[in-house]
Amino acid sequence: MGAGHSHKLYRHGHSPVHALPAHCKLLAVLCFVLVVVSTPREAVWAFGVYAVLLAAVAAVARIPAGFALKRLLIEIPFVAFALLMPFVVPGERTEVLGVALSVPGLWGAWNILAKGTLGVAASVLLASTTELRSVLLGLQRLRLPSLLVQIASFMVRYGDVIADEMRRMSIARRSRGFEASGVRHWGVLAKSAGALFIRSYERGERVHLAMVSRGYTGTMPVLNDARATAAQWSYAAALPVTALAVCLLGWTTS
Repeated sequence: MGAGHSHKLYRHGHSPVHALPAHCKLLAVLCFVLVVVSTPREAVWAFGVYAVLLAAVAAVARIPAGFALKRLLIEIPFVAFALLMPFVVPGERTEVLGVALSVPGLWGAWNILAKGTLGVAASVLLASTTELRSVLLGLQRLRLPSLLVQIASFMVRYGDVIADEMRRMSIARRSRGFEASGVRHWGVLAKSAGALFIRSYERGERVHLAMVSRGYTGTMPVLNDARATAAQWSYAAALPVTALAVCLLGWTTS
């Protein structure tokens, strides 16, 4: 896995949440999301409790509200889709501020907004407290297929390399007076994309040959096999276990 690789979502810190092993946090977030999705949409109060739980985790992790809210903007396309549902979903109608809206559409919009927002927020908190390298090590620790972990690792490592190659090609085009301003320039951009693909493919071959020459046989060595303690597992389980209790109560009261 090599040296650490930081990302824009990560916020460096020394909180108890940062200190948890990555595989504990991954499993906790997965279980939390599954519980949220399983909650009946009619239990509106339950989703408020989930939001409070995530806010408590953010507070413990010392993640500023502004930092998290900016990264929640990624769900805007889903929000736009949800806002259309009350207008297009057939069924019983009700008036809201003088506008006739579909009751099933309103429930569907609420379902998507509440569960989607909570899921994205949990993912943002995971990314904010866990480096990418640690996430990959956590997936490896959770026995995710080795090939998938390796593919993800190479994507993380060489995404920036390819982006830098694109930047250099863009600078080279501009230094020769090229500025894409219409359909007639699509041919040049298509040729650039083809050249980038060929360079990336050749780079991949060179990297693979270098790895094979150093003894690579299809699996990567485990560089960090640190096991989580019972206390760390208990700490990580606090969020999904509490959420599960809320979910069960939501089913009994809905």
